[in-house]
Amino acid sequence: MHFTQLQQAAKGRFLQLRGDPEISTLATDSRKIHDSAGVLFFAWKGPLHDGHFYLEELYNQGVRLFVVEQSPRLEKFPLASFFQVSNAIDALQEIASYHREHFKIPVIGITGSNGKTIVKEWLYQLLSPDFSIVKSPGSYNSQTGVPLSVWNMGGHHQIGVFEAGISRVGEMIRLERVVRPTLGIFTNVGTAHDEGFSDQEEKACEKALLFKNSAAVIYCRDHTQVHRALFSCPAEKVDWGFHDDASVPVRRRGEELVVSYRGIETILPIGQLTASEIENRLHCAVAMLYLGMSSAIVHERIAQIRPVHMRLEIKEGIHQSLIIDDSYNADLAGIRTSLEFLKSQRNARKVAIVSDVLQSGTSPDVWGKQLKNLVTGSHVTLLVGIGEQLCGLSLDWQVETLLYHDVEEFLASFDFSRIAESSVLVKGARPFRFERIVTALQRKSHGTTLEVDLNAVQKNLRYFRSLLSPRTKIMAMVKALAYGSGANDVASLLQYNLVDYLGVAYADEGVELRQNGIRVPIMVMNPSEDSFGQMGQYDLEPEVYSLSLLERLCESRVNVPGIHIKLDTGMHRLGLDPSELSRVITTLKKHPTVKVLSVFTHLAAADDPAHDEFTRSQHLSFKAMAGKFSAALGYQPMMHILNTAGILRFPEMQEDMVRLGIGLYGVDPTSTTNPGLTPSTTLKSVVSQVRTVPAGETVGYGRAGKLDKPTRIATFAAGYADGYSRRFGNGTGQVLIRGKLAPVVGRVCMDMTMVDVTDIPVREGDDVILFGPGLPLSDVAASIGTIPYEVLTQTGSRVKRVFYAEGL
Repeated sequence: MHFTQLQQAAKGRFLQLRGDPEISTLATDSRKIHDSAGVLFFAWKGPLHDGHFYLEELYNQGVRLFVVEQSPRLEKFPLASFFQVSNAIDALQEIASYHREHFKIPVIGITGSNGKTIVKEWLYQLLSPDFSIVKSPGSYNSQTGVPLSVWNMGGHHQIGVFEAGISRVGEMIRLERVVRPTLGIFTNVGTAHDEGFSDQEEKACEKALLFKNSAAVIYCRDHTQVHRALFSCPAEKVDWGFHDDASVPVRRRGEELVVSYRGIETILPIGQLTASEIENRLHCAVAMLYLGMSSAIVHERIAQIRPVHMRLEIKEGIHQSLIIDDSYNADLAGIRTSLEFLKSQRNARKVAIVSDVLQSGTSPDVWGKQLKNLVTGSHVTLLVGIGEQLCGLSLDWQVETLLYHDVEEFLASFDFSRIAESSVLVKGARPFRFERIVTALQRKSHGTTLEVDLNAVQKNLRYFRSLLSPRTKIMAMVKALAYGSGANDVASLLQYNLVDYLGVAYADEGVELRQNGIRVPIMVMNPSEDSFGQMGQYDLEPEVYSLSLLERLCESRVNVPGIHIKLDTGMHRLGLDPSELSRVITTLKKHPTVKVLSVFTHLAAADDPAHDEFTRSQHLSFKAMAGKFSAALGYQPMMHILNTAGILRFPEMQEDMVRLGIGLYGVDPTSTTNPGLTPSTTLKSVVSQVRTVPAGETVGYGRAGKLDKPTRIATFAAGYADGYSRRFGNGTGQVLIRGKLAPVVGRVCMDMTMVDVTDIPVREGDDVILFGPGLPLSDVAASIGTIPYEVLTQTGSRVKRVFYAEGL
């Protein structure tokens, strides 16, 4: 599509035309643009950010094509072309829809509350040996993600696979016009985004609109809400189920399923899979059968299906590196997304290990130049290419480049010290089996891991932003290793998502963040006199909670960006008393170069309705005390009072900034359930051994675990040295294995814990969830009479942190 064709595709007018260049890429995020050639940037004004603010920056980077809602000062952009629309998101969808009209290939559209991304990625695995496939990168299923995905359709593609998600009424009909699926898959209906619909029936009917013009739709007949929602859909119903009324009946036979499709039986091995895993495989198998694939091929490929992480997986690597594992496919759209994530990582050195781009529909010379443009725009310092086609290219990659014909040659020849202190992206097409590279690069460590879902952290940040006034800033607390989650990686994500401030407990935490590329302003809550020099050197902003601390800071003559005055309004932990204010103000007037950036206090009981009157009295005291500073200093510092609980319960106290802590990690300190929050952390271990112990025997130290019947005991590799408290001993604590709760037997040991698995078919190597999905952190904390903060922050330093991200 050329720029002048925009008027055919979307409602709008040209503000300025400079030629008629071809559009190669649609972009909505200024941070994700690497190669400016052919980029069409969409700027819209949202509740939190205004894309028009970045026009001049993008123009200076070489971007020349823009869709805008507001007319810029055109004299600043003499070489740029502008197309003005009333709504840029509408225009994005209209342009993608216009592009979609030019392709007559089968397109599979997937929706549902859960499983969309897994089904999409599995279909890509299962169908790619026979077809050239275009698919949604990551989980691009939103009002902007879907059109960006569909834009990637090219003339060489034979099948499209796109997922679509919605959060309110009216959204799906817009996405249907973009995707126009010929075949649909409706996975299920769950509680996600319930707040956007009157009930689940309305949500199911809204999702079903994706298939209003499809030839057929695949779904599970056993999901009655889905079945009812599709009742009036004109598409052919290809419904499978475990009951006779399904058009594709399925029956269980031992550890396999028998699927009867048009009189032919297909056998699917399932082993010990969970119900959701079985359901996702059946969606894929029925889709393959509908597309005409043989029963034997379906059986063979389903049996060999590879688990999908659905997201980039960050692992600790050898030589103090970070490994970004995205090793299961390598198309150009996916490479672009992965390189964007690599670019955001804190390490200055960035290594990309990529394979030949298979099934691109273009020659190696063409996709090689596209890959070069992506790499050079991503701050990559070392490119490692693997594959015969890459080795055959004559390209100046403009970065240091090492080429290998295959993985075996790489593993035998590569100097692994080259990745020291680097962020390393591993992304290869499935036939190359790049998981072997990940295994070689990953640091071998303790079997217990704390998994941190960065997508969930980002989602929680968006949720809290939705509760705030657009003018209210956010200070995200990353003290105590970001509540045990890993401060550097979490801080990188928060910086990427434009938080206004970070808060740490001690200066050395702030120094480490600065050394890892964090540029956001950082407040230090517990400064000490011996850390003043560090704070000046690294632009850290101390909290001042006493007159003596202020005097020592002023006397030190250390040049810090500013200070944050802490007032005591009833917490009685740290803070200035009302009686000290006049002397503090006098000291500040004597040292006018010491700028007061904010004045704040801490609520003592914002989470407890029983103390609401006290909380309101704290607010009144704070306003009175804080007002004295602006009156005396002649300028207005920021004011902030709310923590996570306060944000949720006292919106009238938002002031200029709020301090967001444990809520970022999906914990609501005011309630055990909050559908707006997504838990972001999972503490996971593995079963080391399983044995049956006779009745009358004991288990563990002190013979504390007394058995009154024969009991199967599983030992897993985590104990109190990993943060799993001894208070969980003797049946107080439970862990989750194979979806079932197993109580702790005897005492928790330093490195191991024993649990009763008599009624659970446990095997050595099985995952053990100490908290996470199915075992909420709040429930785990309550079982030993404490709070989620303690359980999360006690997670030991030897526990490996694994970070997941998808489409960031």
